[in-house]
Amino acid sequence: MKVIPIFASAGITGFESPAAEYQELGLSLDELLIRNPNATFIGLAKGSSMQEFGIFDGDLLIVDRSETTKDIDVVVANYNGNFCCKILDKVNKLLISSAPDHKPVSILDCDEFQLEGVVIFSVRCHRKPVELLSCML
Repeated sequence: MKVIPIFASAGITGFESPAAEYQELGLSLDELLIRNPNATFIGLAKGSSMQEFGIFDGDLLIVDRSETTKDIDVVVANYNGNFCCKILDKVNKLLISSAPDHKPVSILDCDEFQLEGVVIFSVRCHRKPVELLSCML
């Protein structure tokens, strides 16, 4: 993959072709996004509870199971039989949404809770790949 080392403002109306002066860095998206291939999976975000954190419905979540969770990490967890993407407050045992209309959820001893991994990256698809359609049902 060739990386074009430019920073383009989203409001720019036109600029000289960046291909004229590019540098091949020899970097693949796998190398950039996946640190631990054997412990990483890709999830699909659903809903709007993490939008204020930049995670939107349909985004891809790169989740690493080998990462040690830190307080206030964004994680994927199995909470009472449902997978969720939330901010983990380890100190207060809470799952927090970034949306103000979603109240934090306490993780109680009687709850079924399993941490699936830390969200390392989220990727926004502006055109949904056909391969994802079966996952979005």
